[in-house]
Amino acid sequence: MALEILILAAGQGKRMRSRLPKVLHPLGGRPLLAHVIETARALGPVKIFVVHGHGAEQVREAFRSQNIEWVLQAEQRGTAHAVMQAMSRVSADADVLLLYGDVPLVRVATLKRLLQAAGDGLALLTADLDDPAAYGRVVRDGAGHVKRVVETRDATPEERTIREINAGFYALSARRLAAWLKRIDNRNAQKEYYLTDLVGLAVGEGTPVTAVKAEAPSEVAGVNSKSELAQLERHYQKLVAEKLLESGVTLADPARIDVRGELVCGADVSIDVNCVFLGRVELGDDVRVGANCILRNVKVAAGTEVLPFCHLEDSAIGERCRLGPYARLRPGTELAEDVHIGNFVEVKASRLGAGAKANHLTYLGDTDVGARVNVGAGTITCNYDGVAKHRTVIEDDCFIGSDATLVAPVRIARGSYIGAGSTINEDTPPGQLTIARARQVSIPSWKPPVKKKG
Repeated sequence: MALEILILAAGQGKRMRSRLPKVLHPLGGRPLLAHVIETARALGPVKIFVVHGHGAEQVREAFRSQNIEWVLQAEQRGTAHAVMQAMSRVSADADVLLLYGDVPLVRVATLKRLLQAAGDGLALLTADLDDPAAYGRVVRDGAGHVKRVVETRDATPEERTIREINAGFYALSARRLAAWLKRIDNRNAQKEYYLTDLVGLAVGEGTPVTAVKAEAPSEVAGVNSKSELAQLERHYQKLVAEKLLESGVTLADPARIDVRGELVCGADVSIDVNCVFLGRVELGDDVRVGANCILRNVKVAAGTEVLPFCHLEDSAIGERCRLGPYARLRPGTELAEDVHIGNFVEVKASRLGAGAKANHLTYLGDTDVGARVNVGAGTITCNYDGVAKHRTVIEDDCFIGSDATLVAPVRIARGSYIGAGSTINEDTPPGQLTIARARQVSIPSWKPPVKKKG
């Protein structure tokens, strides 16, 4: 039968103490709910339903490009009540898998085992925890068969000592689910409709109930507070670091790397401590990234070295470049091979040709720099006139002296030399030295200002 997946994501998350809906809080740079949806899609379902409630418009907006069927739970009255809101749209002959939008790290392999175990009965996901805390306990009979699930608030002192908990994930047929939902009531401490009652109903009918244990407690770890989110973030980053190490990446310290998106690495990549990768970052073969760098949506070609404290965003970097330390590449930067961008150099919406160098204290904005150009310290392109941006073109083999000011729009012709301290606001002729600075004057009668007393 076809698989349809329901993801419950309607909770407010009061303990998060945030205006942001709980399922939109980020884990590894993506909303909690995004992780669950990605896992669900890997199972190949015909439909994915997301039952949402608190912050409904905000949640839908965050996933507007996704092919999702949204179900509104206007009033949160328990997990079973949430599923009830969707049942009129679930195919009567489907197999159903129930997931949670705030439990992001369950593995695809685990859910496949859960679906396989369901058969014509009910399968639930469980885990053994050293500290079960507020999770519902799985109560078994003397033969080890699942008898029921009891919520913590309704459990006896003896039942609270049970370490096997119910993760809340269920696999069963839509036919059985619809029938059992009609029999669930809210006679409990919370006055809510619990999905956990499915287990008791199945047992009462003699329907097979199978508990599938998750391999790691982290698979069933939910997020109800900023503290739990922080703990899960550290675990997520640990998993990412382990995958990078297994693929051959050298990490100076696996505990001090943050990947908040997707990091793709070639062979013999080396990453020092405290680096943060956001969006999609690609590092080619033999790329080295120094300590304390931030890379967002960047592609770095083979053999390039990024020295410490660089900030690179929405840029493409060619082979064998050398960046930093303390270099900043802003959106729209493209570097050809063998480019040097040194300390305290900022580049924005610019292209630099092969072998170009700007080694220190320079700003290149809206600039086309040719091959083998040397840009001296303190050089800036004046790209903004207060209304619009203009481009500066520096052709091949130019030498820009220190502290030059290039006022756009302007073209520095091939082979030009610009004298240090010049302000250039007209196009230069090729192969010539151009100097534009005022005549030096000393004023003998000048006296420094004196600070007034009192």
